Amino acid sequence: MPAATVRQRPALGHARACGFTLLELLIAIAVFAIMAALAYGGLSSVLRAREATAAGALRLRAVQQTMLLLGRDLDQAVPRSIRDQYGDVKPALYGGADWIEFTHDGWANPTGALRSELQRVAYAVRDKKLVRDSWQVLDRAPDSTPYEATLLNGVTSLTLRYLDAADTWQESWPTQQQQGIAPQQLPLPRAVEVTLKLKPWGSITRLFRLPGDGK
Repeated sequence: MPAATVRQRPALGHARACGFTLLELLIAIAVFAIMAALAYGGLSSVLRAREATAAGALRLRAVQQTMLLLGRDLDQAVPRSIRDQYGDVKPALYGGADWIEFTHDGWANPTGALRSELQRVAYAVRDKKLVRDSWQVLDRAPDSTPYEATLLNGVTSLTLRYLDAADTWQESWPTQQQQGIAPQQLPLPRAVEVTLKLKPWGSITRLFRLPGDGK
């Protein structure tokens, strides 16, 4: 019978060492650090874009709600003059190039309080904010104060124009030609053009048609 083959184990001194050298570890750490930095930069960009998109959506919704409220008020404007806190008669609608005050119908009364459904409101810009003032009464007492609601922040300017019966745009209402007319007899303009200059969007213009024929 052939003799059995005997395999000799290599001496311990000749065994090949397993593992990484210090240089290989340093290279691996450097590659990992670069990949982590790139991944963090990409994730940070995505998060910033998401925050900007969410902020833009909230801003757009606020602008839409503001225009909806202003349009609803103007659409329900009525030729009802008022007396201010000094007892002077004011037209149903009057305003300048950067503010407006008028009477509108449709003031909601969910509790059934004993009051009119007509409401006096005013729009203007104060401290870079578009605000809406509203009064609880039409004919004011000396101590009547409006309730101020902030509608929009970051408003650079508010510009208004008024369309008269001759289809001519006016910078204020009543016009100079209407100065001799009694406040109770002054008509409403045919339309009001509203331009808001917002940060960082720039100018937004809306045209609102008023009830009546403006005559």
